[in-house]
Amino acid sequence: MVIKAERLPVPGETILGGTFLMNSGGKGANQAVAAARLGGDVTLISKTGNDLFGKQSVVLYTSENINTEFIFSDSKLPSGVALITVDAMGENCIVVASGANSHLKPVDIDKALKAIESADIILMQLEIPIETVEYVAELGASKGKKVILNPAPAQALSLSLLQHIDIIVPNKNEAEILSGIKVSDAKSAKRAADIIAKKGVNNVVITLGSQGAVILEKNIYHVVPAYVVEAIDTTAAGDTFCGALCVGLANGKSLLDAVKLAVKASAITVTRMGAQSSLPYYSELSLIE
Repeated sequence: MVIKAERLPVPGETILGGTFLMNSGGKGANQAVAAARLGGDVTLISKTGNDLFGKQSVVLYTSENINTEFIFSDSKLPSGVALITVDAMGENCIVVASGANSHLKPVDIDKALKAIESADIILMQLEIPIETVEYVAELGASKGKKVILNPAPAQALSLSLLQHIDIIVPNKNEAEILSGIKVSDAKSAKRAADIIAKKGVNNVVITLGSQGAVILEKNIYHVVPAYVVEAIDTTAAGDTFCGALCVGLANGKSLLDAVKLAVKASAITVTRMGAQSSLPYYSELSLIE
C-alpha cells in the first residue's frame, strides 16, 4: 500500500495531500515477477495467508507466467503487507508486517524439492526466516546450484550462510552492515566488497542507486554506471535488478553483462510508481539506451 507525498513525515506528523495506490509487492514476489517479465522461467516458493490478498496474489503471479505450485497457504496468519511512503524525489520509507511469509519453514522447502532440483539459479531474500534461507543455501550448494542472495531487509549474516552463496547482491546500506565499511561511492563499495568476499562469498555485486553498481568477481572489480533518468519512485528498483541479473545469467551472460542488463532494467523501474506495476517487460528494455 503506497502513498506518494511531497515529503516523508517525521514522527508524530500527519501530512495531507498524498496519492494512494495499492498493488502486489514483497521482495521475493517482485523479483519473481521481474524475472518472468524479462523472459525467465520462474517458480516462486513462498507462503501467504488464506485471505483476499493471498488469493489475489496467486492469481496475479499465475497471470505473469510464474509457477505458483509452491506458494503455500497459512490458515492462521495473514498475508504479508508493506506500507510505503514515497516523497517527491522518489525516495521511500517502508514498514513490513511479514505475516505468513515469516513462517515459511524448512519443512515447506522439502515439499518443493523438485522445483529446487530442476532450477539453474536459486534467488533468495531475507523476508523469510533466516533458518530457511540457510537451509536453502546449503541445499542449493550441495546440488551444485547457483545460489544468489539479496540480503534485504538488512541484517547480520553467519559465515556458514555466506560460504554457501555464489553471488550476494546488497545495496550500499546492506553492504555497510555486512562489511563495517561506510559505503557512499564506488571506491568505498570496492573496499566493502573485498571484506564481504573474504567471508566466503564467491562474487559480490553492490548496487549504488544513481551511481550504478560495483562488481567483485574473482578478485577483479568492475564499475557499471547507472543510466540518467528522472526518478519518480525507487520502490522495487533493487528487486528489478535482482530479477534481471538472474535472467541474464540464466541466458548465458557473463556476470558483468548480466549486471549491465540489471542496471538498465532497474533504471526503467524508477521512472514509474509502484512495486510490481513498475517492473519492465523485455520489450521495454529498448526504451533506455
